[in-house]
Amino acid sequence: MQEHPEELPLSGITVVSVEQAVAAPFATRQLADLGARVIKVERPGGGDFARRYDTTVHGESSYFVWLNRSKESLALDLKSERGRAVLEQLLGTADVFVQNLAPGAATRLGLGAEALAERFPRLIPCAITGYGSSGPWSDRKAYDLLIQCQTGLVSLTGSEQQAARVGVSVADIAAGMYAYSGLLTALFVRATKGTVRAVEVSLFEALAEWLSQPAYYTRHGGGQPARLGTQHATIAPYGAYTAADGVDVLISIQNEREWTALCERFLERPDLVDDPRFATGSARVAHRTQLNAVVTDRFQRSDSAAAMALLDAAGIANARVNDVADFLAHPVLSGRDRWTDVRLPGGAAVSALLPPVDLAGVTPRMGAVPGPGEHTEPILAELGYGPGEVAALRAGGVI
Repeated sequence: MQEHPEELPLSGITVVSVEQAVAAPFATRQLADLGARVIKVERPGGGDFARRYDTTVHGESSYFVWLNRSKESLALDLKSERGRAVLEQLLGTADVFVQNLAPGAATRLGLGAEALAERFPRLIPCAITGYGSSGPWSDRKAYDLLIQCQTGLVSLTGSEQQAARVGVSVADIAAGMYAYSGLLTALFVRATKGTVRAVEVSLFEALAEWLSQPAYYTRHGGGQPARLGTQHATIAPYGAYTAADGVDVLISIQNEREWTALCERFLERPDLVDDPRFATGSARVAHRTQLNAVVTDRFQRSDSAAAMALLDAAGIANARVNDVADFLAHPVLSGRDRWTDVRLPGGAAVSALLPPVDLAGVTPRMGAVPGPGEHTEPILAELGYGPGEVAALRAGGVI
């Protein structure tokens, strides 16, 4: 897909990001998708440590490929005085500065929101932290699974016998999404009111928002929702059942109309519609074991295709429990042309999903994933550095 950044909504916006891992790169990649110029500052030599999480995508990390398309990579040692001087020049040309440095590091480098406001009054700073820049845990490191544990998410996930982590970096993704929306809001406020607002998002508070429903349930219900694998803690039947061919099929009953249809047209048990054990949603949850026995028995009398056809005909929401390979071949993705090619540092192409938000008349930029420090020399040239100065910076390990 061709890039046309001048036609995209955020064309003309420059983002400088001292970023690593997942949360900050996810936020800035979405800005890049919409046409912002994103300059990613990386350590000389190795760059973002997410580059080395794995090597499965033609030698590149699956995490890095996902999070860093359409960016420019600048190798820069921010521990050196000359490296910080280059960053200062960059920030003077930028609209947004994003960082997810270790606790206290931004302040020590003079990159905190207040210090930046004094030097760059039009720059929108965004800090992504673990537990916030203030408070009793502001100095603690935070990684995705630590946050899943601290918010109680792990205690809600898994089977009755064992808790489990969510299979994607859900805390990082939540924080990256809130940073992205916060930055869009800050850009809008600056454009319409001339006011610059700093943005801060913590992984803990982002995921805490997503835990609000079980938090309300626990505070007011006297106990937290049960951990039931694919079963829903407060709705029944809502979960996966194994069909006669060994395939798991998930069904969801949301209301009494659907319950009646399930009984009459799939379970072939119209007598259960008004059975006091199952006649209401709360009754079905209270008698989940007996209900599951009935539903399980029915699924074991049909293969998955036949069961899903009957459920479709009855208007019952259902889905095969896919694995990731099934997802990759999903007819919705191919039928809606959601895949496009993105180039990797070595020149290979990889299929990537288009951003999920479609803006009418806008084709997102799906630019190449940068190699470490790939754009260092052209960026320095823009800042006025000549070949000799660039060579000196390289010799000194600054770039």
